[in-house]
Amino acid sequence: MSDDWRSDRAEPLAVGPPRTRMTRRERIREQRYRRRRKVAGVVAVSALVVVVVVAVFLGSQLWHSVFGGSSGDYAGDGVADVVIQVHEGDSTTAIGKTLQDNNVVLTTKAFVDAANGNDAISAIQPGFYKVRTEIPAADAVERLADPANRVGKLVIPEGRQLDDLEDVKTGAVTDGILTLIAKASCVDLDGKRTCVSADVLRDIAGSAPPAALGVPKWATAEVTAFGPDHRRLEGLIAPGTWNIDPAAEPQELLSTLVSNSAIQYEANGLLESAVTANISPYEVLVVASLVQREAMIEDFPKVSRVIYNRLAENRTLEFDSTVNYPLDRIEVATTDGDRAQMTPWNTYVRPGLPATPICSPSLPALKAAEYPEAGDWLYFVTIDMQGTTLFTREYEQHLANIQLAIRNGVLDSAR
Repeated sequence: MSDDWRSDRAEPLAVGPPRTRMTRRERIREQRYRRRRKVAGVVAVSALVVVVVVAVFLGSQLWHSVFGGSSGDYAGDGVADVVIQVHEGDSTTAIGKTLQDNNVVLTTKAFVDAANGNDAISAIQPGFYKVRTEIPAADAVERLADPANRVGKLVIPEGRQLDDLEDVKTGAVTDGILTLIAKASCVDLDGKRTCVSADVLRDIAGSAPPAALGVPKWATAEVTAFGPDHRRLEGLIAPGTWNIDPAAEPQELLSTLVSNSAIQYEANGLLESAVTANISPYEVLVVASLVQREAMIEDFPKVSRVIYNRLAENRTLEFDSTVNYPLDRIEVATTDGDRAQMTPWNTYVRPGLPATPICSPSLPALKAAEYPEAGDWLYFVTIDMQGTTLFTREYEQHLANIQLAIRNGVLDSAR
């Protein structure tokens, strides 16, 4: 046996291609390649981390913006009074978002949780409400549920005219539409009361361009022709319940009411009925205002027919309501002197319809103007204090009916 035991050990077999020795240039190139791969990997990981962080942040912001944190709420009595608007169809969450946007509550979720199960919030009406900034959500719920905090609510009764009316017999004054708007615009914020005055509204109604006042196309010519008189807007503000923004400018208040009234009139068939009656939509509105002032609701269609019959025969209408209109008074009868006055409304001396409506007609009055009852009547007179009205075509019968009204104290014998 040889003393060199290593000479009998099997030599290892080479696997793969034979190794080659790298040049210096190749080693440098390899090192650069590895560094680039390492840098690219670091950049990719960093970018992914940034994307994840941004996504988490934005998601958190969106969540808290809409729903807020579970414990986010203000404490205390608030900082300042503010008016917010509840829109038609607003959900509790939408109202909460409005409150949060106006810094009333800290989070939408706090308000939604506080309003849960509150019937007053579930049934809240669209409109404007006075609350305070930075108040607890429960306090916001309580304030919105309190009717006393609703502001800008305007109720216009049927048959009301723009200007105030005085009852000749009692001296009582009935607020006109402009006064009602002025009162509805009032709001107390942090102890300071602000209102739009009826006089300012009256000036703007007579001076602003019709388009700026929201006058519809079907009334623009008549409104323009009437000149700088606020009564050119008579009848164009419909009766009903409206919500007005106490912070709005006077012209904006009028424009919103006039334009929305036009939409309401048109939705009730004003344009179509005008075509049927072969008169303009504005004239339908005028007829409806006369019907409103001249009769009880059950007689509206008959009075409408009398108007159309007299117009068809080229007779003057001779309505006392048109005499009283520019006098801003409530009176059943008129004097010879009253009936002789030359005004744009006096249908004793003016042929055809008055220059403008004489009030804001109700829907029944509008329907009567659109669909008068069939008949040949030319005259009517109210004969008692209950509003009983007699209609006839014969003048002699009408005179007899007038005597009955005199005996019942409805008309003055000196008329």
